[in-house]
Amino acid sequence: MCGIVGITADPLITGNIIPQLIDSLKRLEYRGYDSAGFAFIECGADKLLVLKDKGKIDSVVKRHRVGSKCGTTGIAHTRWATHGPPSQRNAHPHADCRGEIAVAHNGIIKNFAELRELLTAKGHRFTSDTDTEVIAHLFEEYISKGMSGFDAFKKVISLIEGTYAIVLIHLGEPTRIYFARHVSPLIIGVGEGFNAVSSDIPSLLPLTRRIIVVRDGEYGYIEPYRIHIEYEGAKAEWRSRIRLVTWSIESAEKGGYPHFMFKEIMEQPRALYETYNGLLSAAAEVDKAASIISSADHIFVTGAGTSYHAGLVFAYYMSTITRLPVIPFIASEYKAYEGLGGRRAVLIAISQSGETIDTLQALRAFKARGTRIVSISNVIDSTIPRESHQAIYTRAGPEIGVAATKTFLTQILALTLLSISTAFTLGTIDSREKEDMINELEKAGKYAAKGIETSIRRIETLTDVLKNKTNMYILGRGLGVPLAYEAALKVKEVSYIHAEAYPAGESKHGPIALIEEDYPVIFIGASPSKEYIEKLQGNVMEMKSRGAFTILIGHDAYNGIKGLDYFVSVGNPSELLAPYAITPPLQLLAYKLAVSLGRDPDKPRNLAKTVTVE
Repeated sequence: MCGIVGITADPLITGNIIPQLIDSLKRLEYRGYDSAGFAFIECGADKLLVLKDKGKIDSVVKRHRVGSKCGTTGIAHTRWATHGPPSQRNAHPHADCRGEIAVAHNGIIKNFAELRELLTAKGHRFTSDTDTEVIAHLFEEYISKGMSGFDAFKKVISLIEGTYAIVLIHLGEPTRIYFARHVSPLIIGVGEGFNAVSSDIPSLLPLTRRIIVVRDGEYGYIEPYRIHIEYEGAKAEWRSRIRLVTWSIESAEKGGYPHFMFKEIMEQPRALYETYNGLLSAAAEVDKAASIISSADHIFVTGAGTSYHAGLVFAYYMSTITRLPVIPFIASEYKAYEGLGGRRAVLIAISQSGETIDTLQALRAFKARGTRIVSISNVIDSTIPRESHQAIYTRAGPEIGVAATKTFLTQILALTLLSISTAFTLGTIDSREKEDMINELEKAGKYAAKGIETSIRRIETLTDVLKNKTNMYILGRGLGVPLAYEAALKVKEVSYIHAEAYPAGESKHGPIALIEEDYPVIFIGASPSKEYIEKLQGNVMEMKSRGAFTILIGHDAYNGIKGLDYFVSVGNPSELLAPYAITPPLQLLAYKLAVSLGRDPDKPRNLAKTVTVE
């Protein structure tokens, strides 16, 4: 996830737009902060200037003296890297060979490698590792053939595949900014003597509160006194779509949501969609990681907190899909396992930030013994991926809330694809089975959306029942066990209610001693198999007979279980898709409990987003 903004103005009305461009971009820095850049038509000069670099916006602005410049039409970008490590050459905006075109992009171009190869053959010179740069060179190619700017832009949009929000400026049309949207968000700010385009509302509120939400599949251009939007070749009426935003700037930064945690829970369908497409575009990296795993005698997976729970899901899928045993361990306990490493072993290290100190130390200890390292991270070129033999990246974008939400499910998606690829490499599944499973995972975002939609009202009612409790159990079987661990962690993190997770069959070996009248016990119904349903039925009755308040969150197949006081359905996902449907309702429960108790779910006490000290 990146942030883009563009402003085009009548200089007689607004003067220099560079201060507004800087301020607008800074309001998008929560969307990405590993590099930043600006491209604009200089005042009084027939010149396109591009200033960009690695680092946060303030440092880039100071280093390149952006604030001292003057421009009338410009675009800017703050980056969360998905292709190519953070660096000056990979920072946006990207230019064409002549330096007359600049483009900024949020999303992933799936077919960029193919397009880059074709353009290179035509003599285009690429200066970055990014997917975005192909857009500038494609536009240049069609302009050079005599196409008008808008026709060239539409041709570019017809050729690229993937997700995108794009802004593009061209020296030959110094008052125009082209834009297009597919999946990635984009809005237009309607002004007097100027118009603007941006990834999100907060960046434009100091300029205008009149907003048009660009719809999926729309494209067009803005000029100081003109807005043009098309969809599938037909002109779109936009005047009736202008809405007046009354949010405060602080509220708008959260997209209108009261907290970042809530916003990030609701973002999961899109985060999964972008991660899925990003992983398909990086299939060679996944296959290389699968090759490393398939040649190992011992497979370890490690992480801390939520990342460890994602590792447990990986171990489950590896046992069911590839039929290979995986040894999971909590990263801080690596000393008990490092002696088992060696040249015939592989360690999968999972870290959202790529900087978690416990995971990094485990990686280094295993690597010192010759163990090959595969890492899963959300931050390109962070330490853990850099020190790995092969890195796989999720595309969740920045996560502002301390409690991990969207990063957990995107980690699971990446790890499940890795399991599938490993099974195919080993010959456990054939090419048809691999294709079917990968196609099934494309629905991950859809099931996350369905899980939210079908449960949110039931979760609100359940919150009223549980908010005054001081303890609860969360129990599951099979795939439900790691999901229960993650749910209990979320409840503890943000609501400060003590929640303990166990395998449901283990509950009778001690934990059941705590059960008394109305003690809350939440069961996770992840697998629709008859065996799991029958076994969980027995566990429910064990708790209910001792007075527990029994709740089940899961597959519709569990709806007929006897002894339940409360049931939250998430539909009918397959076992491969169950985490995406079940996890969001559990996250919502933790969030709603926190809010109902007056806690700040974005900044839980005593916690930090990234733990970089022992």
